[in-house]
Amino acid sequence: METVITGKDCEVKFGLDLPTVIIAERINPTGRKALAEELKQGKLDMVKEDAKAQAQAGAEIIDINVGAVGVDEVDLLPKAVKAVMEVVPNPICIDSSNPKALAAAMEVCPYKVLINSVTGEEKSMEEMMPLVKESGSALVCLACDDAGIPNEVEKRLEIAKKIIDKADSLGIKREDLVFDCLVMTNSTDSNSGKVTLETMRRLTSEYGVATTMGASNISFGMPNRDLLNIHFITMSIINGLCAPITDPLIEGLRPAMRAADFLAGRDPYGMKYITDYRK
Repeated sequence: METVITGKDCEVKFGLDLPTVIIAERINPTGRKALAEELKQGKLDMVKEDAKAQAQAGAEIIDINVGAVGVDEVDLLPKAVKAVMEVVPNPICIDSSNPKALAAAMEVCPYKVLINSVTGEEKSMEEMMPLVKESGSALVCLACDDAGIPNEVEKRLEIAKKIIDKADSLGIKREDLVFDCLVMTNSTDSNSGKVTLETMRRLTSEYGVATTMGASNISFGMPNRDLLNIHFITMSIINGLCAPITDPLIEGLRPAMRAADFLAGRDPYGMKYITDYRK
């Protein structure tokens, strides 16, 4: 089963038997005061520079999130999508919890996008899934619901099954569902990483769906975060991770991912590993 996202004259495929791809996370004002301030002013210079830098670093998909205080997402999100399409050909992940902003952004993008995201909440599924069905987009699905993010693997799987059943009832293809098994901070709960990894392993083995995660959440509050993020991503690849949402500018990340793909049997004969090494 392959998930396919398209851009200008290109497409990106990812899935359980394919090499891991990067969804670039930097176009997001959370924790980035300078970007948040630019977005409040309606400026998109940093958005364009981030898009180019991340694509050059090897990111296959560019995530775009403009959700900052004082920003009208319905107005600015489509402008940001157009700005990114002007500077890179990469497929796009449109990241917003506002259905109207998502619809506006999809109107300016003629390609198949990844929408981030839907939860197991009834309201979320009712708002997001018809949008996905109508547009033919792919959808990031979060294993949480009205009660929040469960700490137990079984409960996360129950929510995922609920989302899968709802998508099936609407005729949304299974390959267009990308499950975020949810990464919590390991420094506050030492079982967080284990729960995410086991949820991912079970989801992929039992339902065959593609997976993603916000990788950097695992390392909050710890020193040398890049090292922890790299190791968690490589561990996740062995457990079924297909497309992490992460910073492609982290030194050593891409070689580590290529090594993990090769060792997990997702890069036959190590061709991508060798190609990257030669570069």
